[in-house]
Amino acid sequence: MIYRFLLCFLLLASNCAVIAQDLFMPRDVQKAFKKGTRSPDGKPGKNYWQNHARYAMTITVQPPSRTIRGSETITYYNNSPDTLRNANIKLFLNIHKPGAPRNIGSAPDYLTSGVHIDAYAVNGQKVPWPSGRTQFTNQYVRLPKPLLPHDSIQFSFDWHYEISLESGREGMIDSTTYFLAYFYPRVAVYDDYNGWDRINFVDSHEFYSDFNDYTVNFNVPANYLVWGTGTLTNPAEVLQPTYLSRYQSSLTSDEVIRVVTPADLSTKNITKQNAMNTWQFKTKNIPDVTFGVSDHYVWDAGSVIVDSLTRRRASAQAAYNDTAKDYHQMVEFTKHSLAWFSKRWPGVAYPYEKFTVFQGYADMEYPMMANNSTFADPVFSRFVAEHEIAHTYMPFYMGINETRYGFMDEGWATTFELLIGYDDLGKDRAEAFYRQFRVQGWTNSTAPELLIPVITPADAMSGGAGTNMYGKASLGYLAMKDLLGDQLFKKCLHEFMNRWNGKHPLPWDMFNTFNNVAGKNLNWLWNNWFFSSNHTDLAIESVQKSGAGYSVSVKNIGGFFAPVDLVIKYTDGSTETKHIGPAAWEKNAKQAMVTITTRKKLESVQLKGGVFMDADEMNNTIKTGEKKGF
Repeated sequence: MIYRFLLCFLLLASNCAVIAQDLFMPRDVQKAFKKGTRSPDGKPGKNYWQNHARYAMTITVQPPSRTIRGSETITYYNNSPDTLRNANIKLFLNIHKPGAPRNIGSAPDYLTSGVHIDAYAVNGQKVPWPSGRTQFTNQYVRLPKPLLPHDSIQFSFDWHYEISLESGREGMIDSTTYFLAYFYPRVAVYDDYNGWDRINFVDSHEFYSDFNDYTVNFNVPANYLVWGTGTLTNPAEVLQPTYLSRYQSSLTSDEVIRVVTPADLSTKNITKQNAMNTWQFKTKNIPDVTFGVSDHYVWDAGSVIVDSLTRRRASAQAAYNDTAKDYHQMVEFTKHSLAWFSKRWPGVAYPYEKFTVFQGYADMEYPMMANNSTFADPVFSRFVAEHEIAHTYMPFYMGINETRYGFMDEGWATTFELLIGYDDLGKDRAEAFYRQFRVQGWTNSTAPELLIPVITPADAMSGGAGTNMYGKASLGYLAMKDLLGDQLFKKCLHEFMNRWNGKHPLPWDMFNTFNNVAGKNLNWLWNNWFFSSNHTDLAIESVQKSGAGYSVSVKNIGGFFAPVDLVIKYTDGSTETKHIGPAAWEKNAKQAMVTITTRKKLESVQLKGGVFMDADEMNNTIKTGEKKGF
């Protein structure tokens, strides 16, 4: 009953918004605009703020032991105007605890006892860790004294956990290969519109993190290699000279250098032969850090220029089991992606120093890293890598709340995935991939959960969230691209990224920025794609002789303002194509009249939507003189 009420409310709100040509806005977001932290022109408001932390941690991993141990100090800065009497600590790996709320089933090997806090201190004073009630991915803690505006506080944690045997986003890849993600206690986001982020991680949705600074000392036994987010500050202290030289050469090389080969691994002398080696990584102003560890993964690396003006390079690396044949090309795939995204779409220089693709099972993105499967088809392997690398921009360069508004990162990554695919595969094959993986699973479906508006908070959904975040949102962006043209669309996108990189943009900041930069109110199209329960279904209603040509009536049955091509066939065997853009529906949402000026005799017309797949293609073709009712 609650679900039905929510759906009816959203549909009513979106329909009212379409009539008024205003965008529905939740009350918490309205308050942010009233407080001046957000502004109607899409820029951060004059009162915008966000909090920040510095993490210094030491992690100890000793495979095949599954116990991961860590200690950290978090210096947390309260830049808000609020006095904070409590804090929320995220313990994401408690998702593995029996009884944790999750949207995905759990096999026995998935379950662990979760995160164990061994010691906890605030400003150097030991404090009892809350107990007596079951806690999962959120732990609310009372501060010993209030944290005033523009003051800081220091949290200290010692903790351990057992790495999960079933690898997904993180966990054990094999007995001596681990991928560590979401592994440390962290302070949740406290923001200007929602306060503390207390949304449970339920394993189907993703994350929301502040931009922090990290220093991570990673302790592993001799002969174990570590790949991770950030700058490896001490390669000479952990690598033997031969491998150090190869690694350093790769940072400026256009060629792929095999830093560590299978033959090298067999010598068991790649690292310094201390009982334990400490690999140190540092990075600033980034939402998260992740690490991969193995004693039998090979290591390839190269680099590519990502900023044509400064000639700045980014390192492209791959860590994998040598039996994964597609990974032998992974550095080239990564170099291609970094350069293409930097120069074409979005056309913003890759902001970090490196990207590492680590062989795992998740097909999941992290700052400067991806945990990807191996595939028999290297074309598909590249396709997956490109999607994960595209996520660099959203949600990492732009601090998207993926948990609630996942369409702001998955939708954009899906769009960039298609655009790079045009160059990789050609138009037909790229669009076939896109339709197969992003559209056809829902476009013909009548399931009500797939008709919920994209703007619906994803954390309130379990069924249609994926559809909204990936294909439907991406088509909305592509419809806007079609309306504005590439040049203006890119100008709007660049300004949105310029205004909000390193910050936490909301959907309304994005919509308002595009309106502001384009110099026109685009809410009619935002409303249609992001606030409605529409689908894509166009039909040719009639084609009639009209003056010096023909008049074609195109009916919009599904409601989405989708661009489409009208393919015109003449009796002499010739054809021509007339494009119908989203603007055709601005004044009349249900019908568009298309005029064909010609002296030729028309035989038939057909609608072809490309990636904008039509729910019913049976009504997409008509012969001259016919008229159909819908």
